[in-house]
Amino acid sequence: MVARSALIGSAGFLVLLIAVFAWALADVPWDEIADGSLKPVVVLETADGKPLVSQGPFQGSYAAREDFPQHLIDAVLAREDRRFYAHFGIDLRGIARAIYANLGAGEVVQGGSTITQQLIKILYLERDRTWKRKIQEAVIAFWLERKLGKDEILTRYLNNIYLGAGATGVPAAARIYFDKDVHELNVGESAMLAGIIRAPSQLNPFSNPEGARSQAESVLEAMRKGGTITAEQAETARAEFADLQPTTPATRSGSWFADWVMQDARELAGPYRGTIEIRTTMVARLQSIAEKVVADALKREGAKVGASQASLVAMTPEGAVVAMVGGRDYSKNTFNRAVSAMRQPGSAFKLFVYYAALKAGLTPFDPIDDAPIDIGGWSPENFGGGYSGPVSIAEAFARSLNAATVALAMEVGIDRVVEAARELGIDAELIDTPSIALGSSEVNLLDLTGAYASVRAGRAPIEPWGIVSLHAEGQPQAFRVGPAKKPTTDISQYRPDLVGLLRLVVTRGTGREADIGALAAGKTGTSQNHRDAWFIGFTEPLIVGVWVGNDDEKPMKDVTGGKLPAKIWRNFMTAALAEGGPEEAEPRVAGSAPACNFRACARAYRSFRPDDCTFQPYHGPRRLCEK
Repeated sequence: MVARSALIGSAGFLVLLIAVFAWALADVPWDEIADGSLKPVVVLETADGKPLVSQGPFQGSYAAREDFPQHLIDAVLAREDRRFYAHFGIDLRGIARAIYANLGAGEVVQGGSTITQQLIKILYLERDRTWKRKIQEAVIAFWLERKLGKDEILTRYLNNIYLGAGATGVPAAARIYFDKDVHELNVGESAMLAGIIRAPSQLNPFSNPEGARSQAESVLEAMRKGGTITAEQAETARAEFADLQPTTPATRSGSWFADWVMQDARELAGPYRGTIEIRTTMVARLQSIAEKVVADALKREGAKVGASQASLVAMTPEGAVVAMVGGRDYSKNTFNRAVSAMRQPGSAFKLFVYYAALKAGLTPFDPIDDAPIDIGGWSPENFGGGYSGPVSIAEAFARSLNAATVALAMEVGIDRVVEAARELGIDAELIDTPSIALGSSEVNLLDLTGAYASVRAGRAPIEPWGIVSLHAEGQPQAFRVGPAKKPTTDISQYRPDLVGLLRLVVTRGTGREADIGALAAGKTGTSQNHRDAWFIGFTEPLIVGVWVGNDDEKPMKDVTGGKLPAKIWRNFMTAALAEGGPEEAEPRVAGSAPACNFRACARAYRSFRPDDCTFQPYHGPRRLCEK
């Protein structure tokens, strides 16, 4: 009877245990874990293939097991899981040791989690300290050890552990803290990274350099005791990081550009897993110049003239954006004034009036009357007052005469002016009224600069773009991306006259402050009450747009497009052209294999398959898309 009761009790306990495990494991993401593939990580690169390390969260390319130096692995294991290669996912000896140490100290001073358990917490489970989560963690740990194996678990852990300053993964931390690839880390740097794993926000070299060094000392001592380094090697490593200063990567700058391209990059990377390398058009040297000239100009003159913000966009004649500054200081305000701010362009919009006039058959030498004009009670006045009487179209443009421009727009037709703006690439809402000739409708700097690029190229519309190519892990070749749309209109017959008009602005008109002593063409723009000031112009290799103003639209003190914006433009262009030249801004497709135009192929073939860049023709096997 006793035996029967014991048997029933044991059976009941077993049923209860099974029920508890079934309840605990019901919502485990088994399919995701069993998939065994790495989550997608989009890595942006500059035009020359270097990591574009932006401020904020950053995860670099996944590194393979062999890419991690042995001393780095030894440092992490010495710190986090000395018996990693001896246990089966749960280290019972380590748990007992931690309990003993914690009881002796009267507080939690050690943890018993293995690297396998830590990986599970990072990638698969919530971090709630509940019995359900602990049961899940234990079962998955045993299962994961058999599913992936030790080396794969360690590799995933090193690629996904958070290490402070926005860096996820050791490869990202190596770049953020030391501006190195992970395989270049020395013993001291490896010890420092291993030392901050437990408290990355409090112990990283940026926020607490002394704490980081102290933790590195502890790691080196543990490595010495474990026999992975000698006492001499430990002393050498201490000397290496004694004077170690974190090195911010040159391309870790204001990330308005990264913010702009990332949404498009994530959409393109959608079908892939693992590392997806996105080669962008950004040229690091030009980006640094752009940030410097904007910051210097606002520091030198901003307060004096009542201007608190500025933005700058630089692109090639094909529309590849090589530099973008969206404001004064990205770390204080991430709003991108080059892309998202809609402001009145003032006289910079006049380009479209004069383009419409040329299309209507007029020439720069034809006369136009700069005289008072009344349109339903609205009478535009020239800047500074007064009128010039009969002038040529070229002179009216160079001197930015308002009355003459409105008269010309009325003669050509306001609808034709709107049509001209659309043709050159302006997508913003345009109000079909006479005041549009003077820039009363709002646009953003990126689109306006793209419109001027259309003039430089002689083809329209030039759509600004920032992604050159995509290369997914495991794929044999890169996919060329490029602009979303190709130019559809040939405007080369009007290009000489338009360029001539724009050159007059710089040589004899309102844009003389932008003269760089070489071929330069552009147009100034100033909105009502000096709320916005613009200069958009180009040289042979680059088209650059500059806006200056205030976020609250507070008027500036007599700032016109021909003053501070033209100075910023000149300073940028002078520095940009000093070395490098046009070939520096030529985007290159990553990799040596033949490229596939991702967007063009996807548009052309419904059967397009992005993983191998092939499509299914009506007859025969799949074929490589060579568009």
